[in-house]
Amino acid sequence: MGDHVNWKDLRNDQDRDDSKQQVKLQGLSDVQGLENFMDIDDDVNSNKINVLRLHSMDADHAHHHHHVMVGGTNIHPSSHMDHMDPSLRVFFTLNQLNLGKTMPIYFPKNDPSKSPQLLPKEEADSIPFSLKELPYLLQRFSFSQGSPQAIAMENTLRECETKAIKGETKFCATSLDSMFDFARRIFGLNSQFQIVATRHLITKSINTHFQNYTILETPEEIPAPKMVACHTMPYPYAVLYCHSQETQNRVFKVSLGGENGDRVEAVAVCHMVTSQWTPNHVSFRVLGIEPGTPGVCHFFPADNFVLIPLPTHP
Repeated sequence: MGDHVNWKDLRNDQDRDDSKQQVKLQGLSDVQGLENFMDIDDDVNSNKINVLRLHSMDADHAHHHHHVMVGGTNIHPSSHMDHMDPSLRVFFTLNQLNLGKTMPIYFPKNDPSKSPQLLPKEEADSIPFSLKELPYLLQRFSFSQGSPQAIAMENTLRECETKAIKGETKFCATSLDSMFDFARRIFGLNSQFQIVATRHLITKSINTHFQNYTILETPEEIPAPKMVACHTMPYPYAVLYCHSQETQNRVFKVSLGGENGDRVEAVAVCHMVTSQWTPNHVSFRVLGIEPGTPGVCHFFPADNFVLIPLPTHP
């Protein structure tokens, strides 16, 4: 699954039959909707996120995707890694997370109007979500076999059905309710949790996705004894690939300034144990490191997010 599939623009007339049943695309697309379901801190509630499209990046499953960042000291985009897809440049190491550090980072700026929407649980549960049902699903959504949409759907279903690595719990949620149910299985049935997401504070150009960013303030670590990371997946309706790892992870808010004047309050997650990751994991190739290296980090795009349990008070 390389480039993002724009489900509206890519639907060709010959691939559609409007007389066939189409799934109604409706639902919530930001934290203002999510807060109806959870008690979240006000400073988090005000942060808009678009829960709708990108791919999973973490752990063993990233070999399908293209999200990474260059590590090391060569920080200019026109580096020796020009052959690399810029969207791979989101990874870095924990020792780079310092005030004043400059590095090239890819932050996609997606148009939410072109993204699939979340379905109500009852509607989502009525639609099969299984690789073996792919022929039926292609017919239901009127996509031809071999089309970009069909390939993206197959890859998403395959990744969702791939066995989790050791120490990881994963789940592909097709509705907000199922995502919250998964989070409560991880945090506890009566738990409350907050959503942490990347925010674009100042955007000088919607067409600038990849540029040098400088860390403007000392990064703020967010206490996270447990966490669930959710990534949007390419599909005709919103699918959230959510997973939690037993190993230690650290979550940071990072204030970034782009060389064009963009300002981003970015969420970064650092994985402190990587020994179970495949040696082919894209972060190892980008950073020039090996499995087992601690402190492998990545920035989250604005339409991915992290769930963190709130402290319990006696």
